[in-house]
Amino acid sequence: MLVREMAEMQQLNTWEGYVDWRNKPAMKARHGGLLAASFVLVVEVLENLAYLANASNLVLYLTKFMHFSPSSSANIVTNFMGTAFLLALLGGFLADAFYTTFCIYLISATIEFMGLLILTIQAHTPSLKPAFCTFAHGNTPCKQLHGGKAVLLFAGLYLVALGVGGIKGSLPPHGAEQFDENTPKGRKQRSSFFNYFVFSLSCGALIAVTFVVWVEDNKGWQWGFGIATATILLSIPIFLLGSPTYRTKIPAGSPITTIFKVLAAAIYNRCVSRNSSNVIASMNSSASSYPTDTSEEEGHAKENTQIQTATQELKFLDGAVMRNPIHPALACSEKQVEEVKIVIKVLPIFMSTIMLNCCLAQLSTFSVQQAASMNTKIGSLRVPPASLPIFPVLFMMVLAPVYSHIIVPFSRKITKTEMGVTHLQRIGTGLVLSIVAMAVAALVEAKRKRVAVQSNMLNSSKPLPITFLWIALQYLFLGSADLFSLAGMMDFFFTEAPFSMRSLATAMSWASLAMGYYLSSVLVSIVNGITGTLQNTPWLTGSNLNHYQLNRFYWLLCVLSGLNYLLYMLWTSRYKYRSIRPQDQRENPNINSLEV
Repeated sequence: MLVREMAEMQQLNTWEGYVDWRNKPAMKARHGGLLAASFVLVVEVLENLAYLANASNLVLYLTKFMHFSPSSSANIVTNFMGTAFLLALLGGFLADAFYTTFCIYLISATIEFMGLLILTIQAHTPSLKPAFCTFAHGNTPCKQLHGGKAVLLFAGLYLVALGVGGIKGSLPPHGAEQFDENTPKGRKQRSSFFNYFVFSLSCGALIAVTFVVWVEDNKGWQWGFGIATATILLSIPIFLLGSPTYRTKIPAGSPITTIFKVLAAAIYNRCVSRNSSNVIASMNSSASSYPTDTSEEEGHAKENTQIQTATQELKFLDGAVMRNPIHPALACSEKQVEEVKIVIKVLPIFMSTIMLNCCLAQLSTFSVQQAASMNTKIGSLRVPPASLPIFPVLFMMVLAPVYSHIIVPFSRKITKTEMGVTHLQRIGTGLVLSIVAMAVAALVEAKRKRVAVQSNMLNSSKPLPITFLWIALQYLFLGSADLFSLAGMMDFFFTEAPFSMRSLATAMSWASLAMGYYLSSVLVSIVNGITGTLQNTPWLTGSNLNHYQLNRFYWLLCVLSGLNYLLYMLWTSRYKYRSIRPQDQRENPNINSLEV
């Protein structure tokens, strides 16, 4: 009797489904909370500084020192950044399936450190780079990096991409796991955490695009890579300092296996089995009639209750649950079916955010080139083009605390709900702001070209007599869109995802960003192909930006974003939050609708 009471008391004092860094049960009095999450926020500042310190200026390094052509350099950077963000899915998958977010971060940071160390050594050693040359004399082109030296460069770059992907896939969910989602206070703190995660990301970016870019341009790239290498190395002991305070979710096996098993079982059972008495027609039948994971269901009773309420959609998958499965490998529980339903339901939301990130991709492509063709002086200070992303970064740093401490509390008073602004409303706000940003960008580009014509500088490569601060207008809207969308997506995917898939689901935010970059490249190619055929002159080719039809391209993005928003409205009008509390639903029956 005494032993049972002690076991019950210990169960009350521990976090079910979580362990500490030593793989022992996490204690409620010692693990999790704001202190643990604060270590994650500090580490994110350092991690993003190390990544963006070189990514923001990498095109210049590849062109000037490695002698790649401008188009090849742009493709290398796009592939590098896209791969890094896509690999976040791998990091999230491994954290959910086999390792903890704690372990994945340490492994990924070590891999990124190794990649940056290789790049630092190559930048410092003349024999590992092409011979110095200049176009000033002769017509012979500079010799492009090749052979073993090129292998060294790409090995370093893609080790960095692998490390960054693992960190992006593990660090945000690791921080979000520190809060108790069973209490209103914990849920509010978790929502604020994602806002401040974006704030920390922006702090790292601010240092990267100002101080480190200046060091690279004035002191040498070996120093820029060296700073990034030292920064990611410093992040590891700082992350480890928080070890006594962390609680970490126990890996639950491959979520991909569960998804494919449910889909295969549903299709197979529909096609092969015609015995209606064997198929469970109603997902509300007794839990004893199908296999279950007893320990996990007891540990997350609240989550299971939430999952099992959403049984009216995607009824095709209900056929995966059978009293007597045709094959043991196809045995599925009701809980597994409902988890797969949740994943499928969030996919349209994920797809709707790709167009938004396609617009955000313009921040590091055409917007920078526009600003570089304008007067970049502020008084006597000349701002380097690679530092122009400072504008959206500053906007995000200002908006993040304003949103958390002013907008959210005010909206909670107005709506009488715990959330105040729903996740889908936040993402929708980002979509609207991206539409406005593209319209503003088109108008600013028209003004820039008008100045070029009026100044007789259409064929000139000299800076136009118009301040680059006009570009800050589109940066304002795109930076705001990034804050609302990225924090909203991470919060939405983490909160809505099944407990066993949260890291992978959160990584979808970064995958959306990668696909937005790829979509931007594809759209440019399609537009050039169509306009080149119809008008003989593609909109977006040539060495002189003044000859581009960039304002038309921006209007095209504006129209596509508007159509994408209409589709988003359609999907969100049908979406029902699985994690909404009943009292919130009663107080605000329109909480699922998108009002932006």
